Amino acid sequence: MKTKSHIVRLIVFTILASIFGILEFQGYELYTMLEGQTVSSMAMIVFAILAGYNLGALTIQATIKAKRGAEGEVAMLVGLLRVVAGIGIGVALLYFFGELQRVGAAVGAFSGLLLGWSLQAPVSGMAAWVMISLKRPFRVGDRIQLPSLGLVGDVMDIGPMYTELNQVGGAVGSEEAVGRPILIPNAMLFSQVVINYTAQQDAAFILDEVVIRITYDTDWVEAEQILLVAAREVTREIIEQTGQEPYVRADMYDYGIYMRLRFMTKATDRPRISYEIIKRIFQDFQRNARVDFAIPYIYSFRKGVQASARHDEADQQRVTENVALSQIVIGDAEQTTLLGNIQEIEELAGRIREDGLIQPVVLAQMPDGKYKVIAGHLRVEACKRLGWRSLPAIVRGKE
Repeated sequence: MKTKSHIVRLIVFTILASIFGILEFQGYELYTMLEGQTVSSMAMIVFAILAGYNLGALTIQATIKAKRGAEGEVAMLVGLLRVVAGIGIGVALLYFFGELQRVGAAVGAFSGLLLGWSLQAPVSGMAAWVMISLKRPFRVGDRIQLPSLGLVGDVMDIGPMYTELNQVGGAVGSEEAVGRPILIPNAMLFSQVVINYTAQQDAAFILDEVVIRITYDTDWVEAEQILLVAAREVTREIIEQTGQEPYVRADMYDYGIYMRLRFMTKATDRPRISYEIIKRIFQDFQRNARVDFAIPYIYSFRKGVQASARHDEADQQRVTENVALSQIVIGDAEQTTLLGNIQEIEELAGRIREDGLIQPVVLAQMPDGKYKVIAGHLRVEACKRLGWRSLPAIVRGKE
């Protein structure tokens, strides 16, 4: 619709400009104005400007459409052309009415101040562009960070006025490019700290870290080996290029150990590499019974006492049953502990001989049908020394 209107106006204004041009050159002066200027010459120039505006608008539409640009780009450029055409018509009218010199003098009085104020940012931007082009603190393709602006992005273009970035993060919670372009005025770069992640594009490696929380009873050596093997497998090529092996550092915290796996990674591929390492560590932890992840918990003394009381009450309400001592299994660690308490076991056996077993032991039934001692290791050993074949116990269920 806009294309048709531009074509119609172009034809109309071209015809009108031609008519007034013919009248002017044939000497048909409709009206003589100041300084010998005529209405026909003024009309010819005004209609020529309007025709030029419509021709320019059609040219812009065709060019943007050929480049598959957005409709908004056409509106922006046509709007700029409209302003230029309006200024051209205004200058022509002032000239024909003899006011151009007077208005020009008034504008010239403030032009220096206005020009200096309006060109301050553009001049600074162009100066920054020249500096960036010569010093090259970053280049197209680099990943940079502007800490004061909270921005990380990949440099897509460096122009005289703006540096265009492809934003990293923002829409997602990791350092991956999201395809959202950001224009940074070059003038701002004079006062901003810029961190270049990829100062050496052919070898853009940085130190990264994956933190794993392990429990206090985890086999430290086994856990550390799992972390190092995972990092070496995923970053094998990076290790070959940098010569830097992954390593582990650790901190203690309330619920376990922080194991910090540190390794060299590609600056622009951190999320994927970190994902692969964490995935391998998780799978290896699941397959290995000697390592476990620590899970934070909240402990309340009052709630703990209440839970203990409910637990003791439930144990008392349970029916005891006689369990054969031959079916009770004592682990190696418990056996070692018992060997260090021989005197205490002898004294306990004497009291059981006189008074009987006042408090039953607590057992848990294992999948193979045998029983594991939960509470009462010394009592079980004392009853064995007395020659008992069975003893009363509370069985909590299968493990």
